[in-house]
Amino acid sequence: MKALVFQGRNRKSWQEVPDPGVQDGADAVVRVNAVTICGTDLHILKGDVPEVEPGTVLGHEAVGEVVETGNDVRSVRPGDRVLVSCITPCGRCRFCRENRFGQCLGGGGWILGHLINGTQAEYVRVPFAELSLHPLPSAVPGEDAVLLADIFPTAYEVGVLNGSVRPGDTVVVVGLGPIGLATIAAARLYSPRRIIAIDLVASRLEAARAVGADVTVNAGEAPEQLVQDLTEGLGADVAIEAVGIPQAFEACTRMVRPGGRVANVGVHGEPAALHLESLWSRDVIITTGLVDTFSTPLLLDMMAAGRLPAASALVTHRFALSQMEEAYDVFSRAAETGALKVVLGAPTHDAVATPL
Repeated sequence: MKALVFQGRNRKSWQEVPDPGVQDGADAVVRVNAVTICGTDLHILKGDVPEVEPGTVLGHEAVGEVVETGNDVRSVRPGDRVLVSCITPCGRCRFCRENRFGQCLGGGGWILGHLINGTQAEYVRVPFAELSLHPLPSAVPGEDAVLLADIFPTAYEVGVLNGSVRPGDTVVVVGLGPIGLATIAAARLYSPRRIIAIDLVASRLEAARAVGADVTVNAGEAPEQLVQDLTEGLGADVAIEAVGIPQAFEACTRMVRPGGRVANVGVHGEPAALHLESLWSRDVIITTGLVDTFSTPLLLDMMAAGRLPAASALVTHRFALSQMEEAYDVFSRAAETGALKVVLGAPTHDAVATPL
């Protein structure tokens, strides 16, 4: 099959690799029908995630069709249309039993496209398939469903739930890539008083308004003063960092009110300063987190009911699977191309070769 292979820092290639097969009774093999690129994949290419070994197939989000299962898999079977979760829980360890699937100690967690071969390929082996694959209702198109593999659970769990968004809150979202936009849509479910969206790119500010931001402001035009003005000097109840750079995190800690919450969602590749000299007396709660995806079934139901934005609100570019390298180029130059989320569709195949 063909797959996108990480070759080392700033190097990747779309190339032939061996077809995956079932290696354990809990595995499933999925034919990829729709896949996307995450900002985390760009961090890997920059060298920010050193545990990713050269030769690894990247990607951790996909929709596809089950073509083979191990003997222990009962919840899905060949022919089922499924969502491949970005997190792979063993379901048995201490953290999995607490719904902290991202911290799995039993060989799971974030492993696809990280510690094992991932989803940016024609086929993918998915361990712990009972909990890692979600059958898709017919009402949810594949292009919409792929947004539930990572960005919506991340936005909902790490942004909105960790930030304890409540009715009447003023919520600030810094960074309006796909995660930031999904955070705005998810925060609206909790009836905040206002959502203030901050970014440097005009097209992303426009997209934020389309998914429900009440106020948008360019990051170069005194957003901290605007937050002060809108809250009568109090500050935001919740500030959500969705960029992954020190300046954005530090700005969130300045914009939050005493007793407020800062939820860090962004993936950071370098240190950020924690200004305890100004925070120590302000009763501010700061949370971090890797998505656990415990909310995926709920979010699937909400998408089927029309309570979450469709892909058309977030997907700006579409490619064939064979155009993976072109898609990476477009996505990595988002400031120039206007890319938000890109989706690639795979060709179909009649069979997959598996080891005897």
